[in-house]
Amino acid sequence: MPLTLDPLPLAPMMTSTRPLAGMTVLVVEDSRFASEAVRLLCLKSGARIRRADSLRAARRHLAVYLPSAVIIDLGLPDGSGISLIRDLANASQRIPVILATSGDERQFIAAADAGADGVLSKPVESLAVFQKAVLAPLPADQRPPGLRLVSGETVSPDPIAFRDDLAHIADVLTGSDDEQTLDYVAQFLTGVARSAHDDALEAAATTLAARRKQGGSFRSDLARVAGLLQERLEGRAVI
Repeated sequence: MPLTLDPLPLAPMMTSTRPLAGMTVLVVEDSRFASEAVRLLCLKSGARIRRADSLRAARRHLAVYLPSAVIIDLGLPDGSGISLIRDLANASQRIPVILATSGDERQFIAAADAGADGVLSKPVESLAVFQKAVLAPLPADQRPPGLRLVSGETVSPDPIAFRDDLAHIADVLTGSDDEQTLDYVAQFLTGVARSAHDDALEAAATTLAARRKQGGSFRSDLARVAGLLQERLEGRAVI
């Protein structure tokens, strides 16, 4: 059965205050906090949103329905978002807007090489930046007509979503501490902490990731990350 591509909206449907009206955005993101930010941005922009929390879930969704835009996190629990970007960019029925997002901007070169139309650096919280990134790849006749208001508005996801992310990663650490798991924990926490403006946790996660990459002893860095997680889950830290 052929895939159904979500049709791009006619430009008249879009307005200066709802420039993404009629579009459906699929966000492929394992962080609830980051996903909530995109949900709020879509809501304020007039777009519908769907979410997949892994490559497997995204491919399952995309096997039956193609959105008008997809935002792909580059670090997912079952692999790199680069592979999904490459597959979508080379598909015979190409999604009009393919964006990469990450807390590590060094990965954006690989995303562009794979075929991404643009990138969104975490934290994704600026309404103007979000709207510009989604609209930029579209032909002029499929963007809102006339002048578009540039909003300075930002979104603030519910802190409960941040706590849920921390609880999730604490469970992951409890279940296993093999090399692949530790690399995932480090990259996940780096992006989530940056999105939540938790400087101490971001620094600890970044140090852990660097130590893992260098091949040095990382147990003290892992203990530091675990301690910070415990503080936040017990409500003993102010972000």
